[in-house]
Amino acid sequence: MTDEDRSRAAAPEEAVPDDVREEAVPGTAPEEAVPDDVREEAVPGTAPEEAVPDETPDISGAYPRLTDEQIAYLSGHGTRRSVVPGQVLIRDGGPPADFFVVLSGSVAITAHRGTPDERLLRVHGPGRFLGELSLLQGQVAFYTAHAQEAGEVLALPMDRLRALLARDPCLGNLVLRAYLGRRAQLVGGGVGFRILGSRYSPDTRRLREFAARNRLPHRWIDLEADQEAEALLRRVSVSPEDTPIIIWREHQVLRNPGNAELAQLIGLSPPMTPHSHCDLLVVGSGPAGIAAAVYGSSDGLTTTVVDTVAPGGQAGTTSLIENYFGFPAGIPGSELAERGMLQARKFGTQVRIPAEATSLEPAHGHYRVTFADGSETLCRTVVLATGAHYRRLDVPGMERLERTSVYYAATVYEARQCGAAPVAVVGGGNSAGQASLFLAEWVPRVHLLIRGSYLGARMSRYLVDQIERHPRVNVMLDSELREVRGEDALRTIVVEHRRTGERRTLDACALFVFIGAKPCTDWLTGVLALDDRGFVLTGDEAEARAAHGVRAGPGRGCLSLETTLPGVFAAGDVRSGSVKRVASAAGEGAMAIHHVHDRLARTAAGPTHPSGAAPAPSGRSAAPGGDPHVSPHVSASPAQPHHPRSRST
Repeated sequence: MTDEDRSRAAAPEEAVPDDVREEAVPGTAPEEAVPDDVREEAVPGTAPEEAVPDETPDISGAYPRLTDEQIAYLSGHGTRRSVVPGQVLIRDGGPPADFFVVLSGSVAITAHRGTPDERLLRVHGPGRFLGELSLLQGQVAFYTAHAQEAGEVLALPMDRLRALLARDPCLGNLVLRAYLGRRAQLVGGGVGFRILGSRYSPDTRRLREFAARNRLPHRWIDLEADQEAEALLRRVSVSPEDTPIIIWREHQVLRNPGNAELAQLIGLSPPMTPHSHCDLLVVGSGPAGIAAAVYGSSDGLTTTVVDTVAPGGQAGTTSLIENYFGFPAGIPGSELAERGMLQARKFGTQVRIPAEATSLEPAHGHYRVTFADGSETLCRTVVLATGAHYRRLDVPGMERLERTSVYYAATVYEARQCGAAPVAVVGGGNSAGQASLFLAEWVPRVHLLIRGSYLGARMSRYLVDQIERHPRVNVMLDSELREVRGEDALRTIVVEHRRTGERRTLDACALFVFIGAKPCTDWLTGVLALDDRGFVLTGDEAEARAAHGVRAGPGRGCLSLETTLPGVFAAGDVRSGSVKRVASAAGEGAMAIHHVHDRLARTAAGPTHPSGAAPAPSGRSAAPGGDPHVSPHVSASPAQPHHPRSRST
């Protein structure tokens, strides 16, 4: 996406606990600081903040204390348990636990418990509750929670908690916001699994990017630079030649695992079954795909969303989206995606990551989508939201250095690889401008290379103003990259002035490329009609290219987001003629669901529902004001609604 997202220090230094702050790069903002709406005041009427002498203060708003009324509300549905010092409530690497509220005594949260790297993260006293996003998403725990002193806790099973929080939205929001804040603090804090590998290894980079994009708490140990790497390899009996490795709880080691193997270890999503069925399959989980999943599942359609790497698409790799409606202070793209996926899970959406779609074909009134692992899904309708990726530069030396020093996103993950050396950004659009401003907060110099003669030709005015004022951004107009130099990593670049032919050699440790998008549609070639750039044709253009008789029946024209295959829709960046914005992508995702209902109503008229509403394809009412039951799939939200709701607009 090209929405403005210049990253700033999201919170003051004191908003991050000591255990996270110690991992930050000197002189920079902490990674993934807690969002503004998480930093709320304590709930009125709560107990005194310092309930135990060594309790971690709730500076960031991620550790609220429940009121007496809220505890009483939960107590009627939970079990009180006495605990003794050292008793484990949540175990690092263990399956999802109960929801615990501390009633008396205190509970310590530790990382890498029982290993030489054990350290205390925080302490909770009476009124505090335990857990973070892994509890809601069904992932394994990334830390251990154990009683620090004798006391009592309240335990509630997660399914019961969801039902209770659905009846009390204020309590549900309190828990969700706290969990979002806690995950933000865990990411980058040295908690969770460890990736040990060389900075020059493509597989190390692949694993790190997968973990970072999915916001999985982890720590990278550089085989080339970290002094502890050799000792750790000896402890786990692995040679340097067998890296990269994933180290989980000291005794569990994965040698160069695939992304799917890592996802299975963490419990990122349930494994794909060989054959599955759904009303709606959403391929791609950028803003368009997430919106389609939210609106589809909330309307009662059994919905599955799949993605090859992580939620968010290009928007998910942005550090701060500043012009998205409703967020005047901006919102990190990863957080927007995370919230959207939680919302989709709340309504019953099944999430499969990683899952790479490889083929799409009609199958007896349905569509069969096959995945790279050999599994397949049979679905009644499909929303294609695979997005696009930035094009690659055809420059000598580029292919060799793409494995280590060339990037197509600019987030905290990429910025941390740059150290204190200059970088170069290629591109003249908003993405290049956003990246330049963000990177300038991390490195001493950013060279922005633009082929055109005017900075504002394809860039928003306010971005232009910020770039022109920034002392560390060097704008080079009428300039093209001609060569990159370096063996294992980028060292210098050669830039040519297009009018004079003059060439300059500049120091640069990393290259960021934002030169236009290539749609992710290779797997659809020959299946759907594409335009001359590979984007999916929809609406009238698709109608003109559709096979004769494919839309038999009176009044069955091609809907505005429908492709040449009836019941297959395209939304967001992958669609020909779409506006490359987060808001428009989300809008198209929602609009696609309206078309899905239209398509299914025309092709499968069902019996009248007792309430007078037409049944959804899955058998649940999808009419405004209806009460579609929750999908049998596991929900991952603290606020599963059971009251009537109308279709969102």
